[in-house]
Amino acid sequence: MAVSLREYRARIKSTQSMKKITRAMELIAASRIIKAQQRAQAAAPYARELTRAVSAVATYSDVDHVLTTEPENPQRAAVLVITSDRGLAGAYSSSVLKEAERLVGRLTEEGKEVDLYLSGRKAEAYYRFRGRPVAQSWTGFSDSPTYDAAAEMGATLIEAFLNGAGGAEATDSEIAGVDEVHVVFTRFISMLTQEPHATRLLPLEVVEGVEQPENTDLLPLYEFEPSAEEVLDALLPQYVVSRIYFCLLQAAASELAARQKAMKSATDNAEELIKKYTRIANQARQAGITQEISEIVGGVNALADANAGSD
Repeated sequence: MAVSLREYRARIKSTQSMKKITRAMELIAASRIIKAQQRAQAAAPYARELTRAVSAVATYSDVDHVLTTEPENPQRAAVLVITSDRGLAGAYSSSVLKEAERLVGRLTEEGKEVDLYLSGRKAEAYYRFRGRPVAQSWTGFSDSPTYDAAAEMGATLIEAFLNGAGGAEATDSEIAGVDEVHVVFTRFISMLTQEPHATRLLPLEVVEGVEQPENTDLLPLYEFEPSAEEVLDALLPQYVVSRIYFCLLQAAASELAARQKAMKSATDNAEELIKKYTRIANQARQAGITQEISEIVGGVNALADANAGSD
């Protein structure tokens, strides 16, 4: 009984230490998620106005830009998968990877080859463990993304798309050409709800477009300087980067919310384990005391019987 009691006391002590760690991680995630939400909200107006500007140029000009033109027979697609660098966030990364696998399966059924572009160590470890080829990966900023990281991703994906639009794999660069670019990330809806989401980034799909009136005579007159094509050349890369940056910010807020929820659940489970082990340890201690009392009483009775026999 004494050995069992020591074992349970050791378990209680280790569980209490684990509870302190999970509680600290919960508080850290809770403090950081407010900043992540504010960053996502601050980036929304810029992305919205940039979308409107791109929509206006695409709607009121006759330019067929390479980033907005649908390929006749797409053969290859790039998929950017955004996950976390660290674990202890529940099913956050696994849900994104499942959504990515569904997208890859659908693209494969359509007869398209898929190039994987990864953000986060969890995605990198997932695909490399399975021996899947990875075109490029970025790590180290999942819970605090920067615009520079989004710009690097955007430049790489745009280059891959332009290489594909040129009809060749890759000439001057090592990046293989693709006909489509997709992004898989987690949308932050609330502290309790985060949803994995897949969207096509290129060819450009304007999310908040400018609706044209039925009477084309009422269309506003736009003049583009220096030209509509050059305006699109300047706006579209910024638009793509802003979309990727917004996806990264949404994913960061979702990751922190998922980590806070997972750490709160772990803290609650630790408290339940401590109560359980304390109850079992008390029972073991009481059983040990009862056994010791029984042994003392038995010894006293045996001694009394021995003395009575000698008399």
